[in-house]
Amino acid sequence: MDDISVHALWLAQDDPKKNTAVLAGKRGDLKLHKHLKSLPRRGFILEPLCGKVFGPEDHHVLLEKHGSIVGLDCSWAHIESSVSQVMKKTRLQPRMLPLLLAANPVNWGKPGKLTTAEALATVLYLIGRKEQANDVLGAFRWGQRFFELNQEPLDAYAAAATSAELVALQFEFFDVDLSNSEGE
Repeated sequence: MDDISVHALWLAQDDPKKNTAVLAGKRGDLKLHKHLKSLPRRGFILEPLCGKVFGPEDHHVLLEKHGSIVGLDCSWAHIESSVSQVMKKTRLQPRMLPLLLAANPVNWGKPGKLTTAEALATVLYLIGRKEQANDVLGAFRWGQRFFELNQEPLDAYAAAATSAELVALQFEFFDVDLSNSEGE
């Protein structure tokens, strides 16, 4: 079984010494890009504003069509302008993640405030590539804690048959307003 092609577009908006995409890239767990032109052409880009969750209907693109998963690595403080700038220039399909708790020290316990490495590991976990997901977070002392903290929702999301079911499952784990999340 081949590994899924994992990438991150680094917009250099935060400290590279603390950046999860930079560190995972140095370890060889993902390919780090500094320019849009070097990104893969087929697959998904993870960005939290698109309103369409990465769901079971998307899995085949990564598993059967050799698509790539790309994390948009930018500062949460600049998320709106970064997403707007990048999405005008890529054909990658935007997807957001179902809610999970961050395990990284900066946003510990905050729903949805994941690092790029946590986001990429989530997609790998959801499509059944748990070993590769562990590798992506392996460079961080809190990496395993991410899976422990989110074990129940991760397993439930991975077992969902449709995106609509996956979106609905979030209500079982998190008490938040998800009216902006589109299931299909």
